[in-house]
Parts: sequence; structure tokens; C-alpha cells
Amino acid sequence: MAAKRPDRTARRERERTARKLVREREKLALLVPGGSEDRPIEVVSPAVIDSRVGSMKCPQCEGSYTIDDHAAPSAGLRRIAVTCRLCHVKRALWFRLGVSGPN
Repeated sequence: MAAKRPDRTARRERERTARKLVREREKLALLVPGGSEDRPIEVVSPAVIDSRVGSMKCPQCEGSYTIDDHAAPSAGLRRIAVTCRLCHVKRALWFRLGVSGPN
């Protein structure tokens, strides 16, 4: 009979827990404003999108983002492709251009 390997068992349990945490954080990231096309962040102008992205943090590691691409899949909607500077996870952030009130 093989000897028990508590070190390996403990390591594998930690790895499973870490993978589960990553999956749960990704699910939550889709639910926050800007995380999906259904929940865009309202902005008044495309000019403020870069500064908004610059102030946002990665849900996995709290790192800042690098903007890779701007896209306009439909009128008034912007998809910003970003990459985390620390963990290098790629994700899309969504913004909707709103109408500002009169000056």
C-alpha cells in the first residue's frame, strides 16, 4: 500500500480553492457596472472613458489596466478591451454614451 502524501493533498486542496476563487471573482466582475454589455457604465462623452478605465482596478489582483482597443459595436455603446498590468488577464469593459443636460 502506498504511503499517504499529506503535502500533496494539502497543495491540491489549496489549488482547487484558488481556482474556485478565480471563477467566483470572474462571475462577480460580470455583474458590476461595466462588466458586461447589459450593464454598461454611463458616461457623457467618449473623452472620459480613458480616465475612468485608469481609475478602475482588476477584480483578481487589484492591478491597474492597460487599454488595448476601443470599439463601438453599436450606436452609443463602447467596448474597451483592457489587460491587467499585474496578472495579464484580458477583459472587456462596457460604456454607454449618455446625453448630458443643458449647460
